Amino acid sequence: MRIATWNVNSVRARTARIVDWLERSDVDVLAMQEIKCKTEQFPYAAFEAAGYEVQAHGFSQWNGVAIASRLPMTEVERDFQGQPGYANTGDPVVEARAMAATVEGVRLWSLYVPNGRDLAHAHYGYKLEWLRVLADHLGTWGGRPLALMGDFNIAPLDTDVWDIGAFDGSTHVSQPERAAFDALLQAGLVDVVRDRAPGYTYWDYKAGRWNKDEGMRIDFVLGTPELAELVTRASIDRDQRQGDAPSDHVPVVVDLDLETELDDDRPMIF
Repeated sequence: MRIATWNVNSVRARTARIVDWLERSDVDVLAMQEIKCKTEQFPYAAFEAAGYEVQAHGFSQWNGVAIASRLPMTEVERDFQGQPGYANTGDPVVEARAMAATVEGVRLWSLYVPNGRDLAHAHYGYKLEWLRVLADHLGTWGGRPLALMGDFNIAPLDTDVWDIGAFDGSTHVSQPERAAFDALLQAGLVDVVRDRAPGYTYWDYKAGRWNKDEGMRIDFVLGTPELAELVTRASIDRDQRQGDAPSDHVPVVVDLDLETELDDDRPMIF
């Protein structure tokens, strides 16, 4: 079974590109982030025509997550227990940043971790609390193949950014954020991609970052030991940062040693 995660940065703006990539890459399940639409606005028809069922979770033109699968999905869940909310004004609102589904016995979460904005912003504290609650719930999710897939908005290592000096005093590389990411690993999760596929997963649209390869590695697939044992291959599809109107993120792909009725000669992607 082939699974992938991709911050698509507006699913309606990139529907044709995403569906074309799904078909060419022979992906069974795609976790998407930043769909930027309400649940009812998702372009379901295009995905369904390609053979994918979609479960989406979105409230507005910001945030939003979804899972597209050509295999049956069960146990669909929107938000995790105790998920913190954020308030620009008024009462905190639980944003559409997390959803899960079980496919072929594998529990898959699509996560869009809050950005943090800057170290003095309330959004930064919200980000750290969001990650703390997520880590606290890992103990209740273990014991089976499970993956947290998505845009974590954290570069855990200095080598995960093009120049650590350029990030002095910035989010994504601060010690508390990195400690929050490490807490997920200390809880037993494994980064199943890093040793198999080096490289960045995000390049800002600004300042010609893509052309200068000034990127960041902030998109991950973190799996329980039961999931990690199934992984046979992983890749980062850099080509998706090129061409007409790309997302600023690229897909991260993981192959699992799990037979399904759809298995045949799969294309290799790198």
